[in-house]
Amino acid sequence: GADVFPALCRALLTWRKSAPDTRDLPWRDEPTPYHVWISEIMLQQTRAAVVRAYYLRFLDALPNIRALAAVGDDALMKLWQGLGYYSRARHLQAAAQIICRDYGGKMPERFADLLALPGIGRYTAGAVSSIAFGARVPAVDGNVLRVIMRLLASPADILKDSTKRAVEEALLPRLPEAAGDFNQALMELGALVCLPRGAARCTVCPLQRLCLAKEADLQAELPKKTPPKRRRIEKLTIFLLSKDGKIALEKRPDKGLLAGLWSFPAMTGHLKKNEAKKALQTIGLSPAKLYALPAAQHIFSHITWQMIG
Repeated sequence: GADVFPALCRALLTWRKSAPDTRDLPWRDEPTPYHVWISEIMLQQTRAAVVRAYYLRFLDALPNIRALAAVGDDALMKLWQGLGYYSRARHLQAAAQIICRDYGGKMPERFADLLALPGIGRYTAGAVSSIAFGARVPAVDGNVLRVIMRLLASPADILKDSTKRAVEEALLPRLPEAAGDFNQALMELGALVCLPRGAARCTVCPLQRLCLAKEADLQAELPKKTPPKRRRIEKLTIFLLSKDGKIALEKRPDKGLLAGLWSFPAMTGHLKKNEAKKALQTIGLSPAKLYALPAAQHIFSHITWQMIG
């Protein structure tokens, strides 16, 4: 079905030039390698509307790669606070330190060199390489996969690496000279028009005449993907330990969920009052008073915390 890709390229580039830019995305104003890289990492697992303020604040504090490489961990985590998936920030800094050490503080241009850096996968390497350096390489993310699977009415599972690689290989020899513009147009189409599930806006899509899913009325059924695994439930007792107007915090382990971040002390299980008192005594604390707090829940991608206080 990849024979349709040349027509896809022409239609998308025409659409990108003519379609109004309805989103205020500051990383498009100056698509330097550093700006593209930071924005693409922030946009992983996070909506563009949310990222904007974080992106501007981050660049104000860390305007270049050397500043990112040198910033302290607590300051870096504070800048990232609220974006979640904190390992992304630590991978950013690790990559920045390698760039300073091995590339004189300048982002490498080659796809393979970018791919070798911590936290940079095939999509991010393709985005930075094509948008910032003009390389003719694809950048295939979830939005792009959705567009291509519908265009070809393909039942392939988009969560499989083999599907993503097949799309990359099909696009690679057919990319236009303006590969960065084309990649951004594909992303934009998936973000604004070819929306998930039954929300596709086919009547305004520049690819509607080419789209086999529209022809067969399969938009709501595609793309196919493996159902997610059920989240594991973890029960926790959270302690808000107060003394002289201060609340105790503890630093989480360097590895695992929320690694290295500060949190309220927690113990596994839902402890009753007498169990909580004994648990605190085992770590050298004697509570003057203990009272229950309302229950709470927090859902991560793979685990649900069910908490009492």
